[in-house]
Amino acid sequence: MRYLLDTHVFNWFRITPRELGPKTLSLLRDPQSEMVVSAVSALEVAQLVHSGRLVIPCDAEMWIGQTRRIFNAPESRLDSRIAAEAYRLPGEFHRDPADRILVATARLEGWTLVTADRRILDYPHVRSRNARK
Repeated sequence: MRYLLDTHVFNWFRITPRELGPKTLSLLRDPQSEMVVSAVSALEVAQLVHSGRLVIPCDAEMWIGQTRRIFNAPESRLDSRIAAEAYRLPGEFHRDPADRILVATARLEGWTLVTADRRILDYPHVRSRNARK
């Protein structure tokens, strides 16, 4: 099974792993687990660094590259299919574009989205896993 990592999940893994639950830590450390990192996470990391809410020792692009190497994870690119799906999501979902892209990607690819975001965990139209467990 493939797991799409929400941006905060890999940031926590690298900076404050105590934020993650033991099952999630085990999953993330298991070399048999297949992780995927979304290209939209580079945007989120860059935005967090720019706003001063995240301090990392390099730029966002390098941070994402290092993260992908840590997890041996491919990058899920944003394409027109995912962009369109992000605003065709069924039911009620909040307005954050990055979250919409992550959810759309997970839905279209059949992946499980690993997140601690309650708005995503409570959304019934995507398979998700609580990163705090």
